Amino acid sequence: MDFLTLFLIYLWFILTAVALLCVCSGRKESFLTRSVNGASQVLSFVIPTQLQRVTQRALHRLFHTRSCLFVALHVALQAAVYGEYTWEVFVYCWELQFHLLLLLLPYLLLAGNMGCFILCSRANPGIITKSNHASLVKIYAYDGVLFQKGVVCPTCHMEKPARSKHCSFCSMCVHRFDHHCVWVNNCIGAFNAKYFFLYLFSLAATAAAIAAITAAFLIQVVLLSNMMHGSYMDEQGQEHAVEILFLVQHLFLTFPRVVFMLGFVILLTLVLGAYCCFNLYLALTNQTSNEWYKSRRYGCSRHLTLQPHDRQVVYKNIYSKGVWMNLKEIFKPPTVLERKKTT
Repeated sequence: MDFLTLFLIYLWFILTAVALLCVCSGRKESFLTRSVNGASQVLSFVIPTQLQRVTQRALHRLFHTRSCLFVALHVALQAAVYGEYTWEVFVYCWELQFHLLLLLLPYLLLAGNMGCFILCSRANPGIITKSNHASLVKIYAYDGVLFQKGVVCPTCHMEKPARSKHCSFCSMCVHRFDHHCVWVNNCIGAFNAKYFFLYLFSLAATAAAIAAITAAFLIQVVLLSNMMHGSYMDEQGQEHAVEILFLVQHLFLTFPRVVFMLGFVILLTLVLGAYCCFNLYLALTNQTSNEWYKSRRYGCSRHLTLQPHDRQVVYKNIYSKGVWMNLKEIFKPPTVLERKKTT
């Protein structure tokens, strides 16, 4: 059971890193893609052809089609972390007379996180169909750079509304497309962006809460044992004062799973915290991940201009309406009527 728990947590970290690097499914020339292609070319000389085909099919199934594998893995890893928290940290902290509400905080955050997770995975992200195409195409104006008028989706055979994109995972065009999230097995679009926003922030808060409580427990153990004022003998028989490294080693030998979980949730808190800051920046500036990535190809300017010599277009975000209105748009996507009132 211990080995399985450690294995699942390690696997969660690896797949989380991959998912964050692949946050925009449209990044065909990303660093990760180039690295994988380069590694594949090198390994193709030593790996049998049949094994290569099986591996390619498996990778295509995992990262280019809708699958419940990451959802099941997400639930299993959360169960492993909360199982360890309940079995050891909660019990020890209860014996040390930690406040009950503090110990129950991760469970409350988990309930909110799972609610947002279900809503985000089950909600319609903004699928563009023939019945709603006429109304969705009027909501956002074409900026002439990232989104050109008259571009037809070769799969859906409909003109692409501004800020939309065809998702290769779901094989459909999505209104105000952000990215396809494998962890919720759904696209993130105009109508479920608020759920993803809350899901992401509640997940980061959950990891931070578990990290804070676990760290407080270990600090309390150190203070009660009075180890900071002690000393130890090294292999040469010399006496040394207790240092931080010695404390970490001692705690790891005493509570190996707790210390490992603490290190993992701290790292996860930092990664998720950085990703939350990035998503908050996108929300406040009224951008999507897809638009942010595509806009990196162009320079940034307050004016949309055309350079006379190299004819290179400079991109300007025309969808930003101010911090408050941008944030409001996440939780209440605009309709055609609302757009007519503002224009």
